[in-house]
Amino acid sequence: MLAEKGILTAEDLLYHFPFRYEDRQNPISLDELKPGDVASVIGEVRGSALLRTRRMPLFELTVGQGRHALKCVWFNAPYLSGKFQAGQTVAVYGKVEPSRSTSNLKMIQPQFEILPDASDDAQTQMLEVGRITPVYESLGGSRLASRWQRKVIFNLLESMRGTVPDCLPQSMLRRLDFPDRETALREAHFPPEGTPPAELQSFSTPAHRRLIFEEFFYLELGLELKRRRMKERKGIAFATNDKVREAIREVLPFHPTAAQKRALGEIVADMRAPSPMRRLLQGDVGSGKTIVAFQAMLVAMENGYQAALMAPTEILATQHFLAARKLLERSSRKPRIVLLTGSLDEDRKRTNRGLINRGDANLIIGTHALIEEKVEFDRLGLVVVDEQHRFGVLQRFKLMKKPNQPEPDVLVMTATPIPRTLALSLYGDLDLSTLDELPPGRMPIATRRVPGERSEEVWNFVRKQVAQGRQAYIVYPVIEGSKDDQPELDFSRDEPDAAARPAASAAGHRKTPKGKTAELFAASAQEASPSAKSGLKSAVEMHEKLRKGPFAGLRVGLLHGRLDADEKEVIMRRFQRGEIDVLVSTTVIEVGVDVANATVMVVEHAERFGLAQLHQLRGRVGRGAAKSYCILMTGERISDLGEERLNAMVSTQDGFELAETDLRQRGPGEFFGTRQAGLPEFRVADLLRDRQLLELAKHEAARFVEGPEPAVTEAERASVRTQLKQSWQRKYGLVEAG
Repeated sequence: MLAEKGILTAEDLLYHFPFRYEDRQNPISLDELKPGDVASVIGEVRGSALLRTRRMPLFELTVGQGRHALKCVWFNAPYLSGKFQAGQTVAVYGKVEPSRSTSNLKMIQPQFEILPDASDDAQTQMLEVGRITPVYESLGGSRLASRWQRKVIFNLLESMRGTVPDCLPQSMLRRLDFPDRETALREAHFPPEGTPPAELQSFSTPAHRRLIFEEFFYLELGLELKRRRMKERKGIAFATNDKVREAIREVLPFHPTAAQKRALGEIVADMRAPSPMRRLLQGDVGSGKTIVAFQAMLVAMENGYQAALMAPTEILATQHFLAARKLLERSSRKPRIVLLTGSLDEDRKRTNRGLINRGDANLIIGTHALIEEKVEFDRLGLVVVDEQHRFGVLQRFKLMKKPNQPEPDVLVMTATPIPRTLALSLYGDLDLSTLDELPPGRMPIATRRVPGERSEEVWNFVRKQVAQGRQAYIVYPVIEGSKDDQPELDFSRDEPDAAARPAASAAGHRKTPKGKTAELFAASAQEASPSAKSGLKSAVEMHEKLRKGPFAGLRVGLLHGRLDADEKEVIMRRFQRGEIDVLVSTTVIEVGVDVANATVMVVEHAERFGLAQLHQLRGRVGRGAAKSYCILMTGERISDLGEERLNAMVSTQDGFELAETDLRQRGPGEFFGTRQAGLPEFRVADLLRDRQLLELAKHEAARFVEGPEPAVTEAERASVRTQLKQSWQRKYGLVEAG
């Protein structure tokens, strides 16, 4: 059972930390409680009952202190029947709410523990009551719940007293004023009397800070070493002479922004170096990343090398291909541009692969088809990977490994603004360039939220825009009635209603971002249920209704993920040429579709989309000189998190600000929509909460690698190297530290 949780050694168990602490020295009195408090209460079991209702069985427990009582309610919890005996002492933890039926207060779905009685041994009583008590996530049902863990971890620490090896140099601990490892472990599990409760709950005690720093330090140390090793490899030192500069000037469609100039300068400086470039170019929607990437590709081509651009979808790859053709037709060199995607017929693929292999193709644009074994480049100099997080980390490297040639430079582009803390941990092996301003002439997009019952006003507004020669998108969360097999469907995941939450176990339920995933998935399941979907409009259904009703007489198109690539291509081309007035779609148009004449983006059921998705959808309009609008239409039920998302969308268009909100809401694990290899699982650190310690760890890791510091002994350096290898292989799963 422990192995299933990744706990294989004594060290693993010692690094399984409490997610919460209860002050059982001075338990809160029931008469002090107020509605809205989140509190831990210790009391006597006065009675319990399993109640059958039409919707579901309810289990009620009454906990008392003197004349006061607290009612605890669990939904769908017949398994609790017989669990409690009158007279037992229990600790319950949860949010206090007013009770409608009585003057007493209540807790819904509280976490609970039955506390020791006179029959328990002295050690159990000492660890459970009269102290600040650690509360752990269960490691496997009631057998490995908090009580078992407290006992085992306490005994383990006692048996190892004075023998726990440190894994950070003593000079570093003194400089940063951190405790040694054994003290930190002991006090993180069993805080000494008088530890401030606020520091415990925020994981900011000296013990926690040392352990969080330690975790970040080894992550950043591995990334720093990886970056430095990359700089030792043989790359291509590109020349950037007058001929290259003239080639770039020839094709620039407008005067670049200061941010574009800065980013291109950073990229070109990397390309001139003899080691391979590994750089992330991130920018908000519409900030002009593609132009910067094309300029970098021109540098490679002017040096006699091939450049490749890999996009996540065929629509986006084709769009890049058309944009490159249009941009580079101004070039006096007239480079040969080739498109390679999975849907091309075999003859065309074979021809294009031949052009690539012989070096007759200068610029190659495609999807994951570029990394198939049959594709061999002649002199690949630069790889640009668009929307990298959609590919997975390992695919990033496949393009690079061609035998007997220097490694190509790699530029990763993403239109999802990534908060700095995530960039430091997920892309820490890449240098970072950021485009933080929009090109001249881009107007702000007016964003409004409108309840669904006012849809007639919205459709009239769309008709007026079309009458002025403009075009519009109408986006729906599902293709047709069922959620099954719908690749676009990526509902934002909110907290479920209390009634839908799984009942808390005796060991409690983790509330940190890592553990929150379980609740988020529960919400996702709820949204997929027939009752949750009953009022959900779909693209196919609404295309018919709108075409025959509000948009009768207009040219209405339909685009979704179940259409084959050719059909999607035809529809997008028709929309780009202005042959479709209103495009009804799913989120298949979320990334990269560029139609300057489109001025209206209507998102139905906007409360059901994630924040990053909404921001990307909004970025499909506002690409021309005309004023553009994003209208967020909402259903009847909107969760608190849904309200926060919608309010954020209306209040700002800054993608980096929205990304911070998104990261705070969903936690790092869900930020990219799908959990991907490359995002480390932290045991005590939290990327949101512990930003400052992450920055400190990055600085200290660079200082350690720069070394050698006289104060750090060779034995300490060897200990750090050993710990690093174990950390990267067993815990972070990124790449082997070597």
